[in-house]
Amino acid sequence: MDLGSCENLMRDGSKSFFAAAKILPTKIRDSAIALYAFCRLLDDMVDDQNAPDDVIKQIEYRLDRIYAQNPVDIPADRALAIVVERFLIPRNILEALVEGFKWDRNGRQYQTIDELCDYAARVASTVGAMMTLIMGVRDRDILERACELGLAMQLTNIARDVGEDARNKRLYLPREWLETEGIDPDAWLENPVFNESISKVIQKLISHADEMYARASYGVSGLPRNCRSAIAAAGLIYSEISRQIERQGLDSVSQRAVVSKRKKILLLIKSLQSSVYSAKMKHSFSKIPSIQFLVDAVEPEAPYSHYSGSVEDRLIWVVGLMEKIERRKVQSFNSLAQH
Repeated sequence: MDLGSCENLMRDGSKSFFAAAKILPTKIRDSAIALYAFCRLLDDMVDDQNAPDDVIKQIEYRLDRIYAQNPVDIPADRALAIVVERFLIPRNILEALVEGFKWDRNGRQYQTIDELCDYAARVASTVGAMMTLIMGVRDRDILERACELGLAMQLTNIARDVGEDARNKRLYLPREWLETEGIDPDAWLENPVFNESISKVIQKLISHADEMYARASYGVSGLPRNCRSAIAAAGLIYSEISRQIERQGLDSVSQRAVVSKRKKILLLIKSLQSSVYSAKMKHSFSKIPSIQFLVDAVEPEAPYSHYSGSVEDRLIWVVGLMEKIERRKVQSFNSLAQH
């Protein structure tokens, strides 16, 4: 029942993710949907103009309950509590997500692209890191590529929603870039219009996202074979949003770029190549500072990191290990009580 509720939320609210998630293995897909549904609910809470002033404290309270394995009576919370325990997801990754929501709530703006990436790391790379853990991968290089995919997707979202955000009095475009093009950020926010100067800023943001997609593509081969096509599909579908913005003359102020259902299907088919062939590609990249704290949060040697076998087998092994740990705790407590 909880998963069905999460799935309905994602089907209605995150069509690009839902399209890609359909080709994940069932157990991985279910956990991914639980994670995305929770994130979606929080995002809606933060975006609600009528939300109470203590909305962030409410979210933090829900997080406390999830990590205490006593979630509030909400389907997404109950489902996520299972996920964070099963996959050993560090709490500070979800805390970073909440921090990003807090920045949204405060109407924070960003002077440089690096500052914008600090924000994107919190609201999107966090999800990339947690998805990687759900797939049973804790390798540092793969985690970095996953976080970069999160950066790319968030920058794409920002490029797509320039006009919509501005009409809601939100500005995510780097102020430094606007000023370089002769745009007064505050004045433009009061009267958001499309012109050649703003098109150059949008193109620059798309180019930065494209660079992140290219870097992220090197991580697909490090994922379980039965997960590669879904992650490749997510990258292809989101990057297609950028191509649609370009086809619309870079005008995301007066219109919103949408990828058609037919195009998504074609990209899903294209992504299947990743499950048939995905070469082991090694590449040396410079570090992106904004995502390093997320990678550092993950224990490189989780109890199951050495375990070989299918993803499903690894999940079963993890659950079995946790049951053993719990039994040992009970035995230790009983032993102490007897003495």
